[in-house]
Amino acid sequence: MAERRAFAQKISRTVAAEVRKQISGQYSGSPQLLKNLNIVGNISHHTTVPLTEAVDPVDLEDYLITHPLAVDSGPLRDLVEFPPDDIEVVYSPRDCRTLVSAVPEESEMDPHVRDCIRSYTEDWAIVIRKYHKLGTGFNPNTLDKQKERQKGLPRQVFESDEAPDGNSYQDEQDDLKRRSMSIDDTPRGSWACSIFDLKNSLPDALLPNLLDRTPNEEIDHQNDDQRKSNRHKELFALHPSPDEEEPIERLSVPDVPKEHFGQRLLVKCLSLKFEIEIEPIFASLALYDVKEKKKISENFYFDLNSEQMKGLLRPHVPPAAITTLARSAIFSITYPSQDVFLVIKLEKVLQQGDIGECAEPYMIFKEADATKNKEKLEKLKSQADQFCQRLGKYRMPFAWTAIHLMNIVSSAGSLERDSTEVEISTGERKGSWSERRNSSLVGRRSLERTTSGDDACNLTSFRPATLTVANFFKQEGDRLSDEDLYKFLADMRRPSSVLRRLRPITAQLKIDISPAPENPHYCLTPELLQVKLYPDSRVRPTREILEFPARDVYVPNTTYRNLLYIYPQSLNFANRQGSARNITVKVQFMYGEDPSNAMPVIFGKSSCSEFSKEAYTAVVYHNRSPDFHEEVKVKLPATLTDHHHLLFTFYHVSCQQKQNTPLETPVGYTWIPMLQNGRLKTGQFCLPVSLEKPPQAYSVLSPEVPLPGMKWVDNHKGVFNVEVVAVSSIHTQDPYLDKFFALVNALDEHMFPVRIGDMRIMENNLENELKSSISALNSSQLEPVVRFLHLLLDKLILLVVRPPVIAGQIVNLGQASFEAMASIINRLHKNLEGNHDQHGRNNLLASYIYYVFRLPNTYPNSPSPGPGGLGGSVHYATMARSAVRPASLNLNRSRSLSNSNPDISGTPTSPDDEVRSIIGSKGLDRSNSWVNTGPKAAPWGSNPSPSAESTQAMDRSCNRMSSHTETSSFLQTLTGRLPTKKGKEDELEKLSLLLFHEELALQWVVCSGGVRESALQQAWFFFELMVKSMVHHLYFNDKLDAPRKTRFPERFMDDIAALVSTIAGDVVSRFQKDTEMVERLNTSLAFFLNDLLSVMDRGFVFSLIKSCYKQVSSKLYSLPNPSVLVSLRLDFLRIICSHEHYVTLNLPCSLLTPPASPSPSVSSATSQSSGFSTNVQDQKIANMFELSLPFRQQHYLAGLVLTELALILDPDAEGLFGLHKKVINMVHNLLSSHDSDPRYSDPQIKARVAMLYLPLIGIIMETVPQLYDFTETHNQRGRPICIAPDEYDSEGGSMISQTVAMAIAGTSVPQLTRPGSFLLTSTSGRQHTSFSAESSRSLLICLLWVLKNADETVLQKWFTDLSVLQLNRLLDLLYLCVSCFEYKGKKVFERMNSLTFKKSKDMRAKLEEAILGSIGARQEMVRRSRGQLERSPSGSAFGSQENLRWRKDMTHWRQNTEKLDKSRAEIEHEALIDGNLATEANLIILDTLEIVVQTVSVTESKESILGGVLKVLLQSMACNQSAVYLQHCFATQRALVSKFPELLFEEETEQCADLCLRLLRHCSSSISTIRSHASASLYLLMRQNFEIGNNFARVKMQVTMSLSSLVGTSQNFNEEFLRRSLKTILTYAEEDLELRDTTFPDQVQDLVFNLHMILSDTVKMKEHQEDPEMLIDLMYRIAKGYQTSPDLRLTWLQNMAGKHSERSNHAEAAQCLVHSAALVAEYLSMLEDRKYLPVGCVTFQNISSNVLEESAVSDDVVSPDEEGICSGKYFTESGLVGLLEQAAASFSMAGMYEAVNEVYKVLIPIHEANRDAKKLSTIHGKLQEAFSKIVHQSTGWEFLSCEYFPV
Repeated sequence: MAERRAFAQKISRTVAAEVRKQISGQYSGSPQLLKNLNIVGNISHHTTVPLTEAVDPVDLEDYLITHPLAVDSGPLRDLVEFPPDDIEVVYSPRDCRTLVSAVPEESEMDPHVRDCIRSYTEDWAIVIRKYHKLGTGFNPNTLDKQKERQKGLPRQVFESDEAPDGNSYQDEQDDLKRRSMSIDDTPRGSWACSIFDLKNSLPDALLPNLLDRTPNEEIDHQNDDQRKSNRHKELFALHPSPDEEEPIERLSVPDVPKEHFGQRLLVKCLSLKFEIEIEPIFASLALYDVKEKKKISENFYFDLNSEQMKGLLRPHVPPAAITTLARSAIFSITYPSQDVFLVIKLEKVLQQGDIGECAEPYMIFKEADATKNKEKLEKLKSQADQFCQRLGKYRMPFAWTAIHLMNIVSSAGSLERDSTEVEISTGERKGSWSERRNSSLVGRRSLERTTSGDDACNLTSFRPATLTVANFFKQEGDRLSDEDLYKFLADMRRPSSVLRRLRPITAQLKIDISPAPENPHYCLTPELLQVKLYPDSRVRPTREILEFPARDVYVPNTTYRNLLYIYPQSLNFANRQGSARNITVKVQFMYGEDPSNAMPVIFGKSSCSEFSKEAYTAVVYHNRSPDFHEEVKVKLPATLTDHHHLLFTFYHVSCQQKQNTPLETPVGYTWIPMLQNGRLKTGQFCLPVSLEKPPQAYSVLSPEVPLPGMKWVDNHKGVFNVEVVAVSSIHTQDPYLDKFFALVNALDEHMFPVRIGDMRIMENNLENELKSSISALNSSQLEPVVRFLHLLLDKLILLVVRPPVIAGQIVNLGQASFEAMASIINRLHKNLEGNHDQHGRNNLLASYIYYVFRLPNTYPNSPSPGPGGLGGSVHYATMARSAVRPASLNLNRSRSLSNSNPDISGTPTSPDDEVRSIIGSKGLDRSNSWVNTGPKAAPWGSNPSPSAESTQAMDRSCNRMSSHTETSSFLQTLTGRLPTKKGKEDELEKLSLLLFHEELALQWVVCSGGVRESALQQAWFFFELMVKSMVHHLYFNDKLDAPRKTRFPERFMDDIAALVSTIAGDVVSRFQKDTEMVERLNTSLAFFLNDLLSVMDRGFVFSLIKSCYKQVSSKLYSLPNPSVLVSLRLDFLRIICSHEHYVTLNLPCSLLTPPASPSPSVSSATSQSSGFSTNVQDQKIANMFELSLPFRQQHYLAGLVLTELALILDPDAEGLFGLHKKVINMVHNLLSSHDSDPRYSDPQIKARVAMLYLPLIGIIMETVPQLYDFTETHNQRGRPICIAPDEYDSEGGSMISQTVAMAIAGTSVPQLTRPGSFLLTSTSGRQHTSFSAESSRSLLICLLWVLKNADETVLQKWFTDLSVLQLNRLLDLLYLCVSCFEYKGKKVFERMNSLTFKKSKDMRAKLEEAILGSIGARQEMVRRSRGQLERSPSGSAFGSQENLRWRKDMTHWRQNTEKLDKSRAEIEHEALIDGNLATEANLIILDTLEIVVQTVSVTESKESILGGVLKVLLQSMACNQSAVYLQHCFATQRALVSKFPELLFEEETEQCADLCLRLLRHCSSSISTIRSHASASLYLLMRQNFEIGNNFARVKMQVTMSLSSLVGTSQNFNEEFLRRSLKTILTYAEEDLELRDTTFPDQVQDLVFNLHMILSDTVKMKEHQEDPEMLIDLMYRIAKGYQTSPDLRLTWLQNMAGKHSERSNHAEAAQCLVHSAALVAEYLSMLEDRKYLPVGCVTFQNISSNVLEESAVSDDVVSPDEEGICSGKYFTESGLVGLLEQAAASFSMAGMYEAVNEVYKVLIPIHEANRDAKKLSTIHGKLQEAFSKIVHQSTGWEFLSCEYFPV
């Protein structure tokens, strides 16, 4: 305890008193704590800065050095400084899908290929902010994390949830009836029965030591300890976060770049059966998109032949590789649509005859007739055998069919349907083709993968299906082309398909189609690499089939892939002489011209070898101009030469076996060279065909070139159509990219001249070519740009960092590269809309920065910075480590070297001037190329501190490049020898290494026009690039631990300052025009500053924040409607404050100290040193609780947050009310993240964190009139302001200081859409915005958090300083909190659960206010509406009419409602959380009340606020509370009463009545602990009352009255529980030794018995509703029980009179009235001594002898002059007259005329005294009537002898 308070003990007391005196002197107790911004000023004459102005931040780095922390270790240590491992640079190996990574086999590679491979294999270079996840951006207030934090909560017991269920309650009652004797068994009216019952009941447990005389301090101490034990540590874990969209400060970690897949489909081919089996059949599958007319996958070849059939081909087929035996394939579809078909093509071995003839047997023979046709089949088999022997290596087209993929997926695919067999019939005739599906094979499963296209085309969640394809169409020899296929497919979709009229080939192909599993085993990539999880190489694999997406896919390459597909399409030999009819084309990939140079790179099809050297197309019988449908897939070598080419050889195949005829005859040749001018040659070709073998050296030429002496088919016309398609991550297939890469590689290699296209570029021309190729990148296609994005950006960055040396000169390409980057990034942004996160960051770019970007390695040709020994490229790291400090830090550097403005911190007149001055002085010449020929250009390499000459040289160049300086000796040690590659040039090149971030900042500052605009559009990219570069630089130079002031050169800081300043200027000047862009720019800037806080001098970053603030402020003054700009500023601030070390940045351990000098000059006040004296004694507690200058300077960010809050919540802040929710959420979000932060779990640290938010208490106190009124139970919206504004103003002059008013001045309040968010108060014209319930609740929970975690001593000292008015304001707040966090009870949760809501936006908007905050599925609606069931700001409540109408509407959209039915468990869980929140919130309120009470005890003044304390306590007792809380609450109440007994019994008498009622209510609780505490409190209350004046009439009377109202009003009142409590009180009285000898025990006993009588009688009254005699009897007894409380007795007497009159018992009624009159007379005579009034009940003796019962003689009669007693209307003279007149009337109705006379005897003197002649005449008239009646009656007095009903 002592240690926790240590820092607070040093706060001197005298100062606080002095402050109090000062403040109260000046402000006469004004509560405008915040608004008087110069409170501090009055104390210390300190210059003040209004809230609207930014203050100068403390220089954090200096401050930490000059204010070392007193403690050396312990938890506070970590609050002072960032942890040493805050930032880590990690090289993490990338995940490889395949077992071996895809790299080319060749070892020799050209530079471009090498770069590509490096780019696909190097590790990810990731900068990790280790604690980033602790920032508010990753706040744990998401549902799942909340649930995690809520584990192990104790169940709070609430009486409202414990309501007994009907049966058990009934049994209990019966049991009680049996136990207590019935009323009839005991003499009427006897106390005996009641006492007997009471004696028999059991007391609750007594509280130990309750009656000991313990000193108050000790009791407080015990209570405190008990209250503080077992508390829930994290308040916000119990409170749902406010409903926000994705919080602005959340930056998601980008996805790891990986290979692209569409939706994946697994197709398994199970069996293929024809009616006859005579020969092998070969099948292939592929996907086609009819609409795009595009084949969208490569072919999948599969072989379902029996072993016997395969045997026929043995001689032709080499042993099959296992990779070619696959029967299942995974297809990927990026753009699924209704137009996708799965096409199956069948081929057979070539035979004599056209396709129709060959297909005939398959159509006519039926399997059933096999025996009948045995001979014919045998003949067919032997024929087939012969053809296989002879022509086994040739194929012919046979048949095909197609499956409409989306039919399969949608017909049974949707998860809803359970039918397992679905016939897909398209209204076809019998016998035509059908697809039958059977989906029962595989259980349903839904895979989450990105879906594109419409939902109907979602391939990830359909039910697996088995298809049986029954019919095939025979191929038409003249319609084999893809064009024909698309026509057929389009036709198939029509109901009257031509195809249906064709005679089908009947067969059965069974295939399974299902969504592909996430990680299938035994999978091969299109390159035949094994995908991970390939446990056994002998298992039949599944092939992944390469997709050719229907439209462009924009995903960067991440793996090496280099495939070529060749599609021979058609050949026209019509005009060729000679026999050429059965034509096949042999395709080969050659690396030279010799026939043996064919490369084994052609992929095998099915059941063959993996690779072969040749492929043949299928033969169309007797066709001179055939079409082909072949696909030849080739694995391209990584490095191509001019000799690589495709060779096509055309053969005529003779099908008949003739003498001397060779099997195949070559009939033509043609070829395609693979490279043309260094670029891969692909596309459509129409080639001439040569009749003879091409001559030597043909491969470097194209066949279009007419070679001399060659014979060509058809006069060298193009007769062969072929298409070549490359799928490659090496070849960009874009001329602009190719040129750029070629030039950059030429620079690396020093290979001149460079051949690009048809041009040869010489070295002297290189610079221009390079620049033009950089700017031409804009013209390139977007798809290749994206595919090669990583490499492209790497190269551009390399050009910035390592300016090339061309012809002996260093060429600065920084500007060109910067422009190119800006334009590429903008193209991506514009064209890839769907790919952005919420901040508009393109995912591809974000992941490039996060994973790929690193500082380029220093040397050309050196290995990349991998995870070498030093975490980076060895060269680079070592070199950097021993490198001399950058030239910028050389001590003798002259000022002019950096052309930047030496002093940004001056104060130019306006921000624009500031910007202009910075940019102006930079000079725009810095963007020129840095060209400096001759020896002068070598200062970089000469010596560490440049000589005067070289410095001048630098100055002359009047430009600068960020750079390293190294010495040659250093190079020697590094490479072991002096560099001698090509002399000076290389040395120059090596030494001109620039620092990327410095160069980037420079380029950005000096750029202008369109480039600047495009850089601004995507500022985030350059900011993040810069930050990563800075971190890498620090890491490689071992500077991550260096003092922050020395990390970066001054000119770089200047550039950053200029950059930030101009960008802030853009935000301010353009926010109305380019809203969307400015929002992005604003968040980018904020994230940038947030990042800089992790790496740069933090004081410097603070000054940048200040400069942004300054620009916004100066703009705000002139704006009519400031809310948009303020909203931007809130986003900005919120992002900066989401820094994971936000608390540390606020210097939580610094003590605020006022300035030392009495009246420092302005300048010294702003300079830090004088701003804080280290003298702890001087500390002002007020500084900590106000937004004082010291507070705002030292707790800089917290100061900004709270200032925003204060300004926006200010009731006079016009036009800002729309931001209430936003600013409150910001604070809520910060606090809830501190709350859950493991670093701050220690209470001592939490107290320090809470200290940063102490002014919050004052700010919220200011808002009391605007808060939503939770105490109202009726359905009113908002609430009337409790204090009339004029009275509010009179307290402290104007509410707000002039400067603030100016800043927020502007338009009148715009029309609100929400009704009633304003209440116009008639007294003054001011409009008060009233906060919504949700905002108010958030604010209050923040308040409670601060009160819970702040240091109590500090709070107490501050409370001491507050005026009574302010303390009362605080108590008002607590009073609101009690109602706000009241537990609602399970029943409410269940009721709310039955409502359903629609998702649609318009409903959402309407319901928004009705249910407080929108209901997303993200958060349960219940938490949102938190008890606003009875009331809500928009005025519609769940119970109101309006809402019933809504519910009716709801039925219409039942089908798509999101029904929020919660399980029992969820409702239980919600109730559990709510119960714990209510308990914790109320305990915090109790803690605070205790502090307030202590303040009063210590200062012995301000007793006047105790009434307020009591009020809050009573309010909390009245609410629905848990047993835990009530125990502590009663303990506090007992302590309060014992400290200030007079408070209750003399001052706050109404509260005493309230207290009795509350205690009594809790005495009848069903929970025993609550009862025992309540009865203890009640007993002590009587005891204290007795001790004050030797009787406890007041309490006695209040308790009796309370009981009556409790019994009368409470529905489910259970007397058994109350009886127990009464017994407990009795037991206390018996055991109370101290008072044993006084009358106290007897009085208690009397009271208890009396209460008990009333209790049992009242309960029995309910039972005897039907028995009037009994009822009246009970009423009589009850009235008797209320002897000590005249008001109540009078009430009951009148009740009885009423009951009698109802039943026409007029005499009895009259008697009751007489008793009433006697009672009144008795008390009136005590009050006013008037002769004419009756003396008391004695006067009435003649009417009724029982009337003496009404005399007020007992010792415990309360004197009637106390307030609250005899206050009824009857206790007056006129009341008495009224009663008497009623009595007379009743007597006369009863015919008891003598009694009428007696009554009038009492009345007449009164009227006489009042000289009321009229009344007297009536009375005498009545008397006359009465007497004449008596005369008329025969017997006189017999009436009087009737037995009076006892009263």
